[in-house]
Amino acid sequence: MHNFISEYSLFLAETLTVIAGIASIIILIAVLSKNKDKALQLEVTKINERYDTYTEMLNAHVLNKDELKQYAKEQKKKLKFEKKQANKNHQRGRMFVLDFDGDIKASATPNLAEEITAILTIAKPNDEILLRLYSAGGLVHAYGLAASQLQRIKKHNIPLTIAVDKVAASGGYMMACVADRIIAAPFSIIGSIGVVAQIPNFHRVLKKHDIDLELITAGQYKRTLTLFGENTDEARKKFAEEINETHQLFQNFISENRSQVNIENVSTGEHWHGVQAIDLNLVDELMTSDDYLLAASKEKDIYEIKYCTKKSLSEKLSFLASDTVGRLNSKLTQHVKESELS
Repeated sequence: MHNFISEYSLFLAETLTVIAGIASIIILIAVLSKNKDKALQLEVTKINERYDTYTEMLNAHVLNKDELKQYAKEQKKKLKFEKKQANKNHQRGRMFVLDFDGDIKASATPNLAEEITAILTIAKPNDEILLRLYSAGGLVHAYGLAASQLQRIKKHNIPLTIAVDKVAASGGYMMACVADRIIAAPFSIIGSIGVVAQIPNFHRVLKKHDIDLELITAGQYKRTLTLFGENTDEARKKFAEEINETHQLFQNFISENRSQVNIENVSTGEHWHGVQAIDLNLVDELMTSDDYLLAASKEKDIYEIKYCTKKSLSEKLSFLASDTVGRLNSKLTQHVKESELS
């Protein structure tokens, strides 16, 4: 009995200590919630430094001692010249590099918007923005918004180049056509300027099992094709009209942003590889983004910009509090089992 009281007292002391700690964390979270986490969520990487590191590493292995000395002298001379030019206000150009990896919902759009906003706070007309775009398209309204974000760059008179290494199709090409210049890898997939919609219908299955569906709408075309109701020819006709209207809007958007394209020839829903797309004026040059960046690095300072969603301090503390409660529950269960066994 004495041992049980001793162990129970020790456990009670531990429990009170943990509860006091949790209370402190909760108070701290409450304070932090009044002042949201203002930590920067923007990652900036200077790509030129990466290229310089490659050069130094390779030269250290392939050059002999005398060649290394000569290389070091040339680099010293180059740095001195660049410093002299900078003092004369001959500033090197700047390029900001963004990435867009598009799914069907264009989920990367909020991050793209933040990145563009950040760049526009300092960008000048002699700067350039390069977007490495990868997307096979998706929802019309989602990609419409993504394309509108890119139009913000144009409205600020900042040159925009879009590089397609793999795919810019459908909604992806809707984004790409906003650019002043589109470069594409030879076998990248370009185009697919069309609209598609499909919907299964289970009406006959329900009818076979004597299941009725009641669908009440206000407005003649509130529902056209449905999943469970009986689709009519009138509904199919209306749905097709809506698809065609969307396709026409898509074509108009491309014509407004890329007038050199013969929209009648390319809006069939087909896609082409880069080597074919250049003949249709869908792209301007065959080149990978890697080659474009490497060439630009000779004359420009290149910065890769990424907006990252990080957990705030309050979120981290909430997780810590939850983890502590879990550990406490586990320990309490263990003590109960030990007491039952004794």
